[in-house]
Amino acid sequence: MDKTDTDCINAYLGGDANALEPMVEKYKRPLYSFILKMTEGREDADEIFQETWFRALKNIHKFQHKNFLNWLFRIAHNLVIDRARRNKKNVSMQSSMGGEDGDNTLEDHLAAPGISPAEEAGGAGLGEQIDEAVKELSPDQKEVFMLRMYGNTSFKEIAQIQKCSINTCLARMQYALTKLRSILKEEYDELQEAMS
Repeated sequence: MDKTDTDCINAYLGGDANALEPMVEKYKRPLYSFILKMTEGREDADEIFQETWFRALKNIHKFQHKNFLNWLFRIAHNLVIDRARRNKKNVSMQSSMGGEDGDNTLEDHLAAPGISPAEEAGGAGLGEQIDEAVKELSPDQKEVFMLRMYGNTSFKEIAQIQKCSINTCLARMQYALTKLRSILKEEYDELQEAMS
């Protein structure tokens, strides 16, 4: 019989240092995917992912939420916001690197983001188009979309993470979907044609 999150947490608090391993495995992919989509690249995502788990372990005795993954999302959200405030200096991904790299851009030097859940579900090409379209969303809309679609987080929980009303979250999701429909209209029309 599988242990519940509460069983794992209680065992960890009781002294079993390895008790949280099943939870780390269970939540690794959705948490990392969320962080990767909300940050500027793998290096940021790796650091925030590790810091999220570090803070979760440090404060596990305070955990009182019903949903552990949403608690992790909230910690990661706060870390992403903190990092964005510290790194206000933005560099364009298309800026020339200069020097020995000549005309190469910063974007040319970033590691590939890997396969996202959207790419697995809908094919690499469509997944890449969706990822590119999501980049066009405002930060708040992007976060609501990511939490809802990739984290299966309720709007009530998203509202708590974003510290706003549920209606505001619903509006942000609606704006995000409207913008994505507009950006991906051609792909959607092609998909509808192929299915008929």
